Amino acid sequence: MKPVRPKKALGQHFLKDLHIAERIADTLTSYKHLPVLEIGPGMGVLTRPLLDAGHDLAVVELDLESVAYLEENFPSLKGRILADDFLRLDLSALFPMPFCVIGNYPYNISSQIFFKVLEYRDLIPVCSGMLQKEVAERLAAGPGSRTYGILSVLLQAWYNVEYLFTVNEDVFDPPPKVKSAVIRAVRNNRTELGCNEALFKTVVKTAFNQRRKTLRNSMKPLLGKDCPDYHLPIFDKRPEQLSVEQFVELTLLTDSHLKTTSNHD
Repeated sequence: MKPVRPKKALGQHFLKDLHIAERIADTLTSYKHLPVLEIGPGMGVLTRPLLDAGHDLAVVELDLESVAYLEENFPSLKGRILADDFLRLDLSALFPMPFCVIGNYPYNISSQIFFKVLEYRDLIPVCSGMLQKEVAERLAAGPGSRTYGILSVLLQAWYNVEYLFTVNEDVFDPPPKVKSAVIRAVRNNRTELGCNEALFKTVVKTAFNQRRKTLRNSMKPLLGKDCPDYHLPIFDKRPEQLSVEQFVELTLLTDSHLKTTSNHD
């Protein structure tokens, strides 16, 4: 069967370097006891080393041309190729037990993929794969880094994220205009945030909406201009200086303030 034509609309850049595919597959070496879901396998360059390593593998692929190619070239995947959109899947219905996620992720939805993983964090102990270098840096950045942002905090609340290695453009067909990188996110020991999770997300997003300002200014949309807590040292900081734990502290302060003001209304 002839090779699949990469489709720009699907953000397809097919990896053609087998050595890099093997290195990505190796990120799950310690998790061979768990099923693996590969996102966007394309023509199966990462699928092959995953199968060779003995992983219990299923794949999800939106592109029907790729699905046909996989069905013909990977007979061992029969019944395990999901012709679907990963972002629309009910993962708990597919996997009643913990499983790993891996892929050479489409650049245009890589952030959404990690938000989806967060939704199912109690089922996904590890998620690894390749994405745009800038997004990978953002996911792995720590407090104080200029790339540390909303996605960093929300993901690192539940996962320890490692930036593993950088990948050049010339190993793809077609070559993307940017460099890529491989990361691995491993579930940490946190079982609860210790604050309202929906409010935590709102606080993080509000703080980073004006990331150059101190929290005393950037939090005004939530806390108003006369919040009595503004004298506290945390409000002297900028959002990129706060750890996950400090964002939890900020969420608890916000929660308390919102409850107090609603009681006065």
